[in-house]
This record gives sequence, structure tokens and C-alpha cells, in this order.
Amino acid sequence: MSQQQLIYGIHPVQEALTSDAVIDRVFVEKGKTGLDEIRKQCQEQEIPVLVVPSFKMDRLTRKNHQGVVAIVSPVEFALLDEVVTRVFEKGEVPLVLVLDGVTDVRNFGAIARTAECAGVHALVIPQRNAASINEDAIKTSSGALMRIPVCREKSLRRSMEDLQNFGLKIVAVTEKGTDSLFDTEMDGPLALIMGAEDTGVSNELIRMSDSLAKIPMDGVTSSLNVSVACGVALFESVRQRSLK
Repeated sequence: MSQQQLIYGIHPVQEALTSDAVIDRVFVEKGKTGLDEIRKQCQEQEIPVLVVPSFKMDRLTRKNHQGVVAIVSPVEFALLDEVVTRVFEKGEVPLVLVLDGVTDVRNFGAIARTAECAGVHALVIPQRNAASINEDAIKTSSGALMRIPVCREKSLRRSMEDLQNFGLKIVAVTEKGTDSLFDTEMDGPLALIMGAEDTGVSNELIRMSDSLAKIPMDGVTSSLNVSVACGVALFESVRQRSLK
């Protein structure tokens, strides 16, 4: 795996959890005891905990990790409501990109690069079932992940409700859509949802969406790579905004 800043061992991880370090996620070894306090701290701070077998821990580090390794995030996560509030205060029209289950690091990095180029104000990811923000992601994004606010949310459903209360239209890009993306109004305050390549946008978020849009395709291949689909959708919104 690519090099990341790791903190390993029970006491160092506990100290990191009480410091100003931004912890992306914590790995604990399956069946390992004595980690209850760390689990509790992670739960209180809403930090994802991944329980993995010993060989996975050894892939992270060969040093004496005592069954626990913390990954330090290279970016500081932003608060979604604060980002959207600032956008409105500046007199701008919010454009938010929500990634529902995108776990491939390189796809994530490519999406972040496209999003920053398109003027996206916030990139929203779930706490769980999301790509890690590591060196590979940052490199693939050409550094865009260091420039665009990333909001890691415990509940995407609740986040979508908050965005709707702010007045944003929720558009899910999905093959289940009945309307063409190019016929969908996306020139106002917008939250665009992109799903994982294998499962797409979750049914829960589809039910919450104001519009379901699909990208028209003439070829035999059933779907686009998610980062390519994201570029198509984002720049259709950019095109529509440019006409106002």
C-alpha cells in the first residue's frame, strides 16, 4: 500500500485520539482484547473502526502494533452546514457532490480533481464504505483534495435532509432514472449524488432525491466508470449555470 502516516500501539493511538490529530480511520485486529477504550473513543468522535484479521494488520505495519493502527488523515474534514452557509453568504449558488459508496481510491482522487475544476463547493463522503484519503488519492487528484472541502458524514440521509432544508435540489445520477441528465434542471442550488460502480446510488438516497437522471448512452457497455460519469454530470451543471 502507499505510504501513509500511521500511529500504532495502544497508548500512542489513545494519545492521538485525545490530540488535535485528524484520524481518518482505526484498524483493530480481530479477536484482540484490551481495546475497549479505543473503540469507545472512536465511537464518541465518530471515527470509523475496521476490524480486520492479523495478516491485514501486518500489511499496515510490521512493527509492534498491539492490535491497533490509526490512519492520520492528510486533510481536515469540514462541516457541511458551515460550508453551505458560507457559500450562500458569499452570494454564490451551492454545488455539492455526494459520493455514495465510492471506495476505489483512484476513482475518488479523479473525481475530486474533476469536482475542484468544476467549482464544487463541498465533497461529501460517508464515514463508512468510502475510499481512504491517502497518498494515492491525493496524487490522483493532482492535489485537489487539499483544496476542496471534504465533509465526512455519519448519515448521508440526514445530510441530504439538511441540504434540502438549505434549499438545494437533490439529483441522483442513476441508470434507474427516467429523465435524461441533459433534460434535468441543474442550474440552481444543487447536490449531485453519484453511487458506487457495482451497486449505484442506494435506494434510501434514491427515495430522497428530487430527480433521478440518467446519462444517455448508445453503446453496448452498460455503464460508465464512476469518475467519467461524474465529470459528465458535473459539467452539464456547469454548462447550465453558464447560461443563466
